[in-house]
Amino acid sequence: MTATLGVPGPVPGSAATRWLRVVPDTMTMTGRALRLARRDPDELLVALLLPTMIMLMFVYVFGGAIEVGTDYLSYATPGVILLCAGYGASNTAIALVQDASLGIMDRFRSMPVAGATVLAGHVLASVAKNLVTTATVLAVAAVIGFRPDAGPLGWLGAVGVVTAYVVAITCVATLVGVVARTPAAAGGLGFFMLFLPYVSSAFVPPETMPAWLRGVAENQPVTPVIETVRGLLVGLGADGAPVTDLGPTAAVALTWCAGLAVVSLAAAAWVFARRGR
Repeated sequence: MTATLGVPGPVPGSAATRWLRVVPDTMTMTGRALRLARRDPDELLVALLLPTMIMLMFVYVFGGAIEVGTDYLSYATPGVILLCAGYGASNTAIALVQDASLGIMDRFRSMPVAGATVLAGHVLASVAKNLVTTATVLAVAAVIGFRPDAGPLGWLGAVGVVTAYVVAITCVATLVGVVARTPAAAGGLGFFMLFLPYVSSAFVPPETMPAWLRGVAENQPVTPVIETVRGLLVGLGADGAPVTDLGPTAAVALTWCAGLAVVSLAAAAWVFARRGR
């Protein structure tokens, strides 16, 4: 009798088997998160109405009283995009806490599914929803007179930077979602996400702020992201003047986004795994 020698395959349910299914499991979790969002009419309504209301409020209520040296609609539109994206990403934290409170996370841990795919599914679903929100903001802005002069490369770059920002803040929301104990605590992130763009160059030049607040506005992640998107779409800087060299600002913006995404997602995966044990 001869023995057959070979390398044993992965044991069903082992860590190796789970990681071999990372991509299909991530797609499954993404589809689940999108279906849950679709079945929540309140979330869908807010996702469509919030961008419209914020855009109209800033342009028609505040725009006439704010002097930025250029058309206020062109100046504020990138800020409204990031403001709405932040609100949408904060819902990821609430969704994760709700999954934990309903016992779904325990169910996933009992299955041959890598924990990272559960988190990645929520992140990808949030990115997809926020890109729809971004399109809504741009559509409303176009209706009321927003006319960017960007070419195809400018649009591609702007969408890329916005997507990087959405991924970054969704990863931050994911970390909050696995740390928070209640939906109310996770919902507090929504206020922070909405507040952060106000202390930036989103709606007024930082030069108009007090010295101590100006330092915060110029050295937080939202400002370089907004200035990059504004420069790519309409060619304006934080002071409303034309900008010629976006390279350094774009590098800072992408560095912020990459750093926030990597650190937050790694921390979220670590906390998620420890809670599972």
